[in-house]
Amino acid sequence: MQLPRFRFDGRNVLVTGASSGIGRETALAFAAAGANVVLVARRAQTLAKVAAEARAAGVAALAVAADVTDPAAVKACFRKSVARFKRIDVVVNNAGVLIPAPVTEMAPADLQRMLDVNLFGALHVMQASVRQMRRQPEGGHIVNVASLAGRRGYSPLGGYSASKFALVGMTEALRTELAGGNVGVSLVLPGVVDTPMVDAAAADPVTAGFWPAALNMPAAWVVWSIFAAVRFRLAEVAVPPGSALLEKLGSLAPGAADVLVRGVTAAARRFRGPQKS
Repeated sequence: MQLPRFRFDGRNVLVTGASSGIGRETALAFAAAGANVVLVARRAQTLAKVAAEARAAGVAALAVAADVTDPAAVKACFRKSVARFKRIDVVVNNAGVLIPAPVTEMAPADLQRMLDVNLFGALHVMQASVRQMRRQPEGGHIVNVASLAGRRGYSPLGGYSASKFALVGMTEALRTELAGGNVGVSLVLPGVVDTPMVDAAAADPVTAGFWPAALNMPAAWVVWSIFAAVRFRLAEVAVPPGSALLEKLGSLAPGAADVLVRGVTAAARRFRGPQKS
C-alpha cells in the first residue's frame, strides 16, 4: 500500500506489532514510501514474510523477533537496529492485545496481560527510543498507537480501555517532558479498525454483535494518520478526525454521554451492511 503524498526516503523506521494488522500495514507503507524498516513482533516466521514484502519495495528490512513486555529483549532489539542502520528516525509503538470481558467478570490475569503489553511494553519501547534518539543529532519521532477506547470506556472493553487510558496519559506526560528537544511524540487514536485483532474480538461470544464489521475502518486510515503525525509532528491524531474531540466533550456531561454511547452501540448492532466472507 503506497501513500504518494508522503515520502520517507532514507529514513529508518521501527514498528512494533509488525506481524499483522495496523503494524504490518504501517511497516509496508513506510517501505513503499522509501524508508528502511525494522519489524518487531513475537512471531518470527510471520515477521520474516512481512520483511520479504518490505524488501520487495527496494528498501532494507530487519526482522527482530522480540516480546515488548521483556525490557531486555527491547534493549537488544534497539542494539540490533542501530548496528544495522546506525540510527532510528521513527518508532511506531503499536503492539497491543485485546481480551474483552465485562468489568464484573474480568479475570485479573487478563487485565494484567493487557497492561503488560499495551502499557508496560509501550513504556519499554518509549524509554529505549528516547535513549537512542537523544544520542542522534537529528533526534527522532515516536508515535504511540492508543485507541479511542483510551478516551472513553466501553463495555465489554473495560480492561482494554484501562490500558489505553494509561497509555494516553503516559504519552501526554512524555510529550511535555521532551518539549523543546529533538525528540517528538505523537498519539494516534483509532476507532474500530479492520484487523485480525478486531476479527478475533468479533468472534468472541463476549463481544459478538458489539460492532458490525461493515463499519470497521480500513487500516490505511490509521497508516495515513501515522504518516501525518510524523511528517507534521502532530501531538494527537484521532481516526476518524474529530472523534476524540467528541469524547472529550462527552466528559463534560458523563451521564448524557453514557446515554449517547448506549444509543450509538444499539444502532450499530442493528446496522446490516456488507458482511465479511
